[in-house]
Amino acid sequence: MQIENSVAVVTGANRGLGRALAAELARRGATVYAGARRPESVDIAGVTPLRLDISDADLLAEAAQNASDATLLINNAGIATWANLLTGDLSDIRAELEIHYLGTLQATRAFVPVLERNGGGTIMNIMSVLSWLHSTKHAAYAPAKAAEWAATNVLRVQLAPRNIHVSALYVGYIDTDMISQVDAPKNNPATIAARAIDGIAADEYEVLADQMARDVRAKLSGPITTMYPMLAPLGGPASG
Repeated sequence: MQIENSVAVVTGANRGLGRALAAELARRGATVYAGARRPESVDIAGVTPLRLDISDADLLAEAAQNASDATLLINNAGIATWANLLTGDLSDIRAELEIHYLGTLQATRAFVPVLERNGGGTIMNIMSVLSWLHSTKHAAYAPAKAAEWAATNVLRVQLAPRNIHVSALYVGYIDTDMISQVDAPKNNPATIAARAIDGIAADEYEVLADQMARDVRAKLSGPITTMYPMLAPLGGPASG
């Protein structure tokens, strides 16, 4: 996809990676709608703030009308509740599914007719290595991202005949407010945004944005203990 002169909608664009994505697209000559629940919080030069909430069907329909010239949708909006699957509040676990799976799907459904009317385009879902590696530390987030991964694969096949390319970005930790409490090496949002836009321009299906994403992706075909070494082999003793 040619980025220059494309018309992009970025959800969750008022901070973090979304803000970096919107700024990078504008820098490369795209027209950018920066989606946010509070459009007044968007402070990026050269973009158009767009009122948008992926959990609100009415606001999505309104956003699709206001961005009726869109050719690119980047589903970036997300949350992290840190809920434990066994002891956490079920409302937090539902919220993760509502945003990452159903919210992303709802945004896609709102903008597919727009992209199709404009001759086709690209949808990129901002994913995570936690779509594949399901950590107890991210117990509610990981299943929601796994569901989003599955939906991405289904939509990729379903939308290809309609001239809509579906891509996904996979990455480890990014230095954003959402994971400020995590003490681990983190990617610069601007670096990941540039890699994401490069992937869109190259029509990549999967953009593996850092070494963690490449390493985890490579382990998917191995035995379960490759991904989860703390598990005992079937019939054997648990390790350490």
